Amino acid sequence: MCGIAGILSFDTNRFRVTEPLLVGMRDTMIHRGPDGAGLWIARTGAVGLAHRRLSIIDLSTAASQPMSNEDSSIWIVFNGEIYNHADIRRELENLGGHQWRTHHSDTETIVHAYEQWGIRCLERFRGMFAFALWDGRSRELWLVRDRLGIKPLYYSLHNQRITFASEIKALFADPDQRREIDEEAFFHYLSFLTTPGPNTLYAGIRKLRPGTYLRVSAGGQVAEHRYWDVWDHTHPLAGVSESEIIEQLRAELRVAVKLRKISDVPVGVFLSGGIDSSTNAALFSEGETRAVKTFTIGYQGEHPGYRNETMYARRMAQRIGATYHEKLLDVDDLIDFLPTMVLLQDEPVADPVCVPLYYVSKLARENGCTVCQLGEGADELFCGYPAWQTSLKLQRYDRLPVPKGCKRAGLMALNLMGKGETFYSEWLRRAGHGQPIFWGGAEAFTDAQKRRLLHPDLARRLAGLTSWDAVAPIHKRFREAAWDKSDLNWMTYLDLGVRLPELLLMRVDKMSMGVSLEARVPFLDHKFVELVMSIPTAVKIGDGAPKYLLKKAVRGLIPDEFIDRKKQGFAVPIQDWFMGKLGDRAESELGRFCRDTGFLNGAEVKRLLDSPKSGSAWYLLNFALSWNHFLGPGRHLAAASS
Repeated sequence: MCGIAGILSFDTNRFRVTEPLLVGMRDTMIHRGPDGAGLWIARTGAVGLAHRRLSIIDLSTAASQPMSNEDSSIWIVFNGEIYNHADIRRELENLGGHQWRTHHSDTETIVHAYEQWGIRCLERFRGMFAFALWDGRSRELWLVRDRLGIKPLYYSLHNQRITFASEIKALFADPDQRREIDEEAFFHYLSFLTTPGPNTLYAGIRKLRPGTYLRVSAGGQVAEHRYWDVWDHTHPLAGVSESEIIEQLRAELRVAVKLRKISDVPVGVFLSGGIDSSTNAALFSEGETRAVKTFTIGYQGEHPGYRNETMYARRMAQRIGATYHEKLLDVDDLIDFLPTMVLLQDEPVADPVCVPLYYVSKLARENGCTVCQLGEGADELFCGYPAWQTSLKLQRYDRLPVPKGCKRAGLMALNLMGKGETFYSEWLRRAGHGQPIFWGGAEAFTDAQKRRLLHPDLARRLAGLTSWDAVAPIHKRFREAAWDKSDLNWMTYLDLGVRLPELLLMRVDKMSMGVSLEARVPFLDHKFVELVMSIPTAVKIGDGAPKYLLKKAVRGLIPDEFIDRKKQGFAVPIQDWFMGKLGDRAESELGRFCRDTGFLNGAEVKRLLDSPKSGSAWYLLNFALSWNHFLGPGRHLAAASS
């Protein structure tokens, strides 16, 4: 697990890669790799690669990066883990023709796998990864992101070069990099709490989408290719009994958890007390001779909007004989963390769960773990959110034989009743346009709310824009490729494309790597995802209860009371805290931001802050703090460890 950066110049007469620039980019990410640093620049000055190392597998100096093959014609910088690297290495050793310098480095396995099979080597990798590989023979740069988007990779094409890195702040270390907000991306951010790929919040900086690679020639020709889509790898389990499917799920999940135990440093488990993390902890403990280390976050005091689940986490830890570590947070922990949070996020990842994720990662690091497993992804695969149940019902209602004209008339009635900004109006508006009700598992503001919140000048410039523009290409791909075009599969597929990689997984990556901790997500093993998406929807949802099939699969692994109790979810009492000093801080920050910039309507922001839903202002505060840090008059760059 590491931080990577690099540059390819398309014209060395106009620009040559230099060591000071590359080191400057690399060392904005010291937190991602405190164990070492490396650099390689071609003699021509056309290409350079840089690396910060967090040592996880093969701790020897021989496994340092950038790493090359035998004749130095191929160079790589790699962030992530290839969990099946030992199997691939054995296959390559049997084929012969490769010289190995390390004992068991997965980075070196990638290099020789590419030599052997070309870019199709990706088909063999089981893991999470973002890497840049320079092929000096073909004079091509390959930028690759893993299938589910667990690891990030950003890039920018400008001034006859491409720059790339694990974090946006590294790209800002290039003095020629534009520093502007992409207004359309900001509009979508107000919908999804994140910026859907391939754009970022910053004009000219893009993110590589999950399951894709970029092929860049020495002369600057750029081609993007999607090498994995779940629908290309499903094998419909129609006619297979529920009991057989459950056995397959258990077996594949066991493999996924076991693979993610591979490490040369201590591995622990984040434990919330819910079904996902408890299942993870139970499977992780199987075969262990030493007590598993578990880490839990809760909140001090009583909160109407959130009830601690620490008692369940503690009970689960006792059940598996784990060592239990717990930390309770309060609003001061959040406020103290704000400057660090903004620095680590790069672009806003406006889920307040960033806060407990940072502190639980810090707790794990302080107690001797460099790697932790967590339960991200299960809710999206098995319909675990109550809001998803609502969306499924609404979509069924939308299919009733009601003319679109009637739906539009209903929308007009809601507007006249003063309810035009509610999500009920938004859902009716989508239905009236023949669009799916579900646009993602996290939605911040309706279209009407956004129009009011935007500064009038910006609202006029974006008058013809809708966030359906970000969703429509994914919907088209779903309609063309899915073997089972159910509403549930649409919801899962959309969140696999947007919310998971660009919000949930980025909050995990940014916050864990902020304290130099690697986070692993067994439920998003691509083989497990392919299996789940091969299950007929009727089997998956059964009697309609949330996580119907997963609950059946894990019964016996974890206590029944964990399975049968009402879902709460890993959250933050953000609304409660906004009623106190967090609200005061937000009002001060946002008031100044609205006066100094042209993004938000100050009067509407104040109205939101004074409303019963003031917690929604967290999304605006996140944006304002990020703008101040990276683009404002006092902007600065600093490594998170400084």
